Order: sequence, then structure tokens, then C-alpha cells
Amino acid sequence: MFAGSSKSSKASLSEGSSGGGVLDGALIHHTTLNANLEDVQKNADIRGVRLDQVGISQFDLPLVLVQKDGGLQTVSALIDLSVGLSAQAKGAHLSRFVEQLAAWHGSTQTLCYDLRRFLSETRQRQEGTSAYVTMAFKYFIDKAAPVSKLSAPMAYQCEFQATLNQQTGYQFTLGLQVPISTLCPCSKAISDFGAHNQRAEIRVSLDFAADYDDAHAVLWIEDLVSGLESLGSCPVYPMLKRVDEKWVTERQYTNAKFVEDVARDVTLYLRELADVRRFRLEVEALESIHGHNAFARHAESR
Repeated sequence: MFAGSSKSSKASLSEGSSGGGVLDGALIHHTTLNANLEDVQKNADIRGVRLDQVGISQFDLPLVLVQKDGGLQTVSALIDLSVGLSAQAKGAHLSRFVEQLAAWHGSTQTLCYDLRRFLSETRQRQEGTSAYVTMAFKYFIDKAAPVSKLSAPMAYQCEFQATLNQQTGYQFTLGLQVPISTLCPCSKAISDFGAHNQRAEIRVSLDFAADYDDAHAVLWIEDLVSGLESLGSCPVYPMLKRVDEKWVTERQYTNAKFVEDVARDVTLYLRELADVRRFRLEVEALESIHGHNAFARHAESR
């Protein structure tokens, strides 16, 4: 999933994280529980130092994502959530981060453009100058072998990053790592038979336009994975029978590529994606005959 959902899921989210009922109720809850307890965090700080980010990290949370086929997938995400503090604010209320995450995950299906509302609520809860969230998770896609068509789930490492601050407004970034294989063109050219090949990884980070929301074209993780893995010598598969292994071996050999070749092809592919204002990429070959890896990196802005 990347963006897109049914109307019912959007409605449930706006009811659960709009800064209305859930937020007001949480603040009333705080007031009732802590009526007679001193809140040191509310004291003013006199040192005159603002802090860029204060929050919680490595918080485990199940999230429900919308798949391209309309189904739902629950993933285990590691979440960092933080706010910027003014020079006068002594600290953040860490329990409020957890309360917001707990209420949010139980009432919504996670969409990239919903994170804008989520971060707006975070700032309001914490009286922060800015808000930041990172969600790292593995997204599973059923992948069929090339010949036998036997299917098995394959995991792809993903990351959502979103920020909301007074200077730059809202920003959303998608990170994705896709395994491929590469076969060395030099090895193929100089050898009487065979050529060394290895697994490689394409890692991309895509910054989307500030106004990216549900009015824009949907970019699904499934489509992005499919597009990127087609740019190596051969895709990587979770299950291979002998007929599939033969196909993969021959596909690699007839489609030899250096990491530089893959990086240039990925660049051309990413240039065609709508609503992406900046991208960064890295291709790393986990070399099979060398004591080191090989990599190529590139970044562009529009």
C-alpha cells in the first residue's frame, strides 16, 4: 500500500484523528487523572535553547495497510514520533505520544496523506513547533515463480517518513528496498563459459509534493516493486522449482548489468513518476567473488 482507500476508511480516520473527539477526550482524561499531581513538564525552561526533536523511538505497533487489490494487510511497524520544542517548553509529554498512537491505529487504515492530520494532532497535543513520524515495516507481496507460477509471500522493507513544521509545511517520504540479482558483463565477456552473479539491492527514497493527497494519482508499493525489480538482471523469487531456476539462470546471463547500469535505469524510471519532487537511490551488489561490495548512488530534484 502507498496511497488510496475506500471512502469508509477515510471517514473512520477523520472521526478518529481529526483533533476533535479523540483529542478532546484525551485531554479531559489527562486533566481528571492528574488533578492533584504536579506536572513538572509544564514549567518554563530558562536556558533559552530550543530542541529540534523530542519524542519516543522504536515503538512497536501493528498497522493496517490497504493493498492494491483492495485487501488489508496488518504489518508490525517500528515507529519514531517526536515534536520540536520551543526554548520556553521544558519537555514533551511522552505518554501522550503512546496514547495517540494507540487510539490512531485502532481506528484507521494507514494512508500516507492521513499522516498530515496525524502530525497536526501531535503538535496540538504536545504544543510543539513541529512534528515528525517515521514508520518502518516489512510489506508482504505474494509473488509467483516465472514458469511454475507457484506463489509465496515475499517481504519488502518499507519506511514512511512525514514531517509538519512552520517553515516547510508538510513533507512525505517513501523509502523502499527491493532485492534483485545482477550478472557481471565483464565476467561474461572474458569467460569461456559462465559468469559471476549475485544478489543486489535497490534502495530508493522518494519525496512527494507538499500537496500530495487523495486527489492525486495513486502510487502503489506493488507497482513500485514491480517496476524496480524489472531493472536488474533478474528479479529475486521466494520459491523456485527446477524449471524456474533454469529460467532465472538464463535470464541473468542474457541480461548482464553492472550496478551502474541498474542505477541509470532506475533513474530513468523514477523520473517518470508523478508527484515525486525529489528522489535518492542506491544500488548495491553483494558481490559473490570479491571481498567487497559494489554500489552506485544518485539523487535528483525537480
